[in-house]
Amino acid sequence: MPTVDVFDLNNQKVGQVDLADEVFGAEVNEALLYEAVKQYQAGLRAGTHKTKVRSEVAGSGKKLWKQKGTGRARVGSVRSPIWRHGGIVHGPQPRDYSYKLPHKMVVGALRSALSAKVRDGELKVVQAFDFAGPKTRDAAGALAKLETGRSVLVVDNGENRNLSLGVRNIKGVTLISTREVNAFHLLGHQSVLLSQAAALKFSEALAK
Repeated sequence: MPTVDVFDLNNQKVGQVDLADEVFGAEVNEALLYEAVKQYQAGLRAGTHKTKVRSEVAGSGKKLWKQKGTGRARVGSVRSPIWRHGGIVHGPQPRDYSYKLPHKMVVGALRSALSAKVRDGELKVVQAFDFAGPKTRDAAGALAKLETGRSVLVVDNGENRNLSLGVRNIKGVTLISTREVNAFHLLGHQSVLLSQAAALKFSEALAK
């Protein structure tokens, strides 16, 4: 069972917390992480690409010239795909790229991502994100003291208005709740800050 130091907002060690070995000390499965990130990014695709078929492009439907006797190739419509400005054959159409992964794969990817962050020393547990007010200055100062780096993922358990308002304008900082965390978020940031409550919730929920 890994024991992780707990820090306050001044980056002072205030204690330790025991976390589940199945969640924060698991073997890192890179193939599983790849599948989880691929699935999440697929869900982000808009899928709004569209080309017009021959029935949708502008142009008359009248036959351009008679079928026989002109010496030219037979043509039925100016909207034919072989003509300039004609319709597109088998072009992209709007579609939904999202798909679901089995629950065990999603949980396994989260365990791998959390374990990788602990292994690489890129995860820090903060006692609580208790800011006096919703000030960006206070949040930025705390993140600077915690030595988070250029990109940081802040994970808290529940609604914290002062925290959400304080970090929303800070470049490179993403705030997310425990129920929304994905392997994509964890791997996409240089460092991860977990509140102690969030770390304990992960330890309890993902160990099952």
